[in-house]
Amino acid sequence: MTAVLFSNARLIDPETGTDGLGWLHVSDGQIAARGKGAAPALDGEVIDCNGQCLAPGIVDIGVKVCEPGERHKESYKSAGLAAAAGGVTTIVTRPDTSPAIDTPETLEFATRRAQADAPVNVLPMAALTKGREGREMTEIGFLQDAGAVAFTDCDHVVANTKVFSRALTYARACGALVIAHPQEPILSNGAAATSGKFAVLRGLPAVSPMAERMGLDRDIALLEMTGAAYHADQITTARALPALERAKRNGLDITAGTSIHHLTLNELDVADYRTFFKVKPPLRSEDDRQAVIEAVRAGLIDTISSMHTPQDEESKRLPFEEAASGAVALETLLPAALRLYHAGQLDLPTLFRAMALNPAKRLGLDSGRLSEGAPADLVLFDPDVPFVLDRFSLKSKSQNTPFDGQRMQGKVTATFVAGQEVYRRP
Repeated sequence: MTAVLFSNARLIDPETGTDGLGWLHVSDGQIAARGKGAAPALDGEVIDCNGQCLAPGIVDIGVKVCEPGERHKESYKSAGLAAAAGGVTTIVTRPDTSPAIDTPETLEFATRRAQADAPVNVLPMAALTKGREGREMTEIGFLQDAGAVAFTDCDHVVANTKVFSRALTYARACGALVIAHPQEPILSNGAAATSGKFAVLRGLPAVSPMAERMGLDRDIALLEMTGAAYHADQITTARALPALERAKRNGLDITAGTSIHHLTLNELDVADYRTFFKVKPPLRSEDDRQAVIEAVRAGLIDTISSMHTPQDEESKRLPFEEAASGAVALETLLPAALRLYHAGQLDLPTLFRAMALNPAKRLGLDSGRLSEGAPADLVLFDPDVPFVLDRFSLKSKSQNTPFDGQRMQGKVTATFVAGQEVYRRP
């Protein structure tokens, strides 16, 4: 591999919490050296960053790629291109495919497809229970050997507490991470909005924010019993935060994430019944959104992810209550997150702590850092470029984004995986 020297870069370091001008030298796919001020004379290609931001590539936990079964919605090739264009250098894929990724054979098929087609790193998750049906746990040990980095039934909550506790116990014995969707499944079944005045006025079936708190409380109790490693995929309400804080204070092996949509949108955005704003869990109140932003700033919520969920036109062009949930976000994750930066709510090191460093640490990866010896997975971006998003310009096969037509600020200039350029903005 060739060496590359990034000069005149605004280095965003989530590990040290710093943001300042400097240089970075990459050799053999790793970060070899870095420093402040003018770059020294070193071997390799020189890239003048012109004061643009250079940060660790985003590690995105919870990306849905629709292979096998629904390749028309998203393939590993299209998802990989979208990720590269969005500064995402590692995608951690969900097993909620058709069929579910619940056997070593299915997992190995997905891994081969990813390695052949995706220009970015792809790490697969596997289902926690067979068929994600919540009745019988999968062969966690065999799936780990086949490359699974975590286990999750995604938005299918394992309602049977005995099955879930056994799965957590077995996962602990294997040293496996379990990722869960904290919701009380009966209360949240069929919900299209968060309960309150807005949902009543719009006549939408709704769920109380307490459903998230109840689901998290149950899971925390099982963690106390089993000692497993656990990650809540999306914490979106203020009511769930005290329980999360207590669990961390009590020393449980628990981390939590949230989605970029819940950080930047609220329940009022669905006012005209645009189904691109229908996500799971539903968008929350502005008070909840602000509470979750503060939890990210304080480090209580560890990760920010896209929760990239491609849906075709047929499943979205339906009445709001009947439409499929989910939105694509691999390309919009960074510019949407920069809304919080431009609003003065989160600085860039904090954003990349949640989008790169913490996800990598939770999965035991060396990426997400700008330190010497770390993989040279990098994103070069200009945080100030304004643009209006056109969903038809997205590289994903599906274009179900709630940000269509919205004014945004911040664009990726180039993305590098192991020091190799995988995307450059035209």
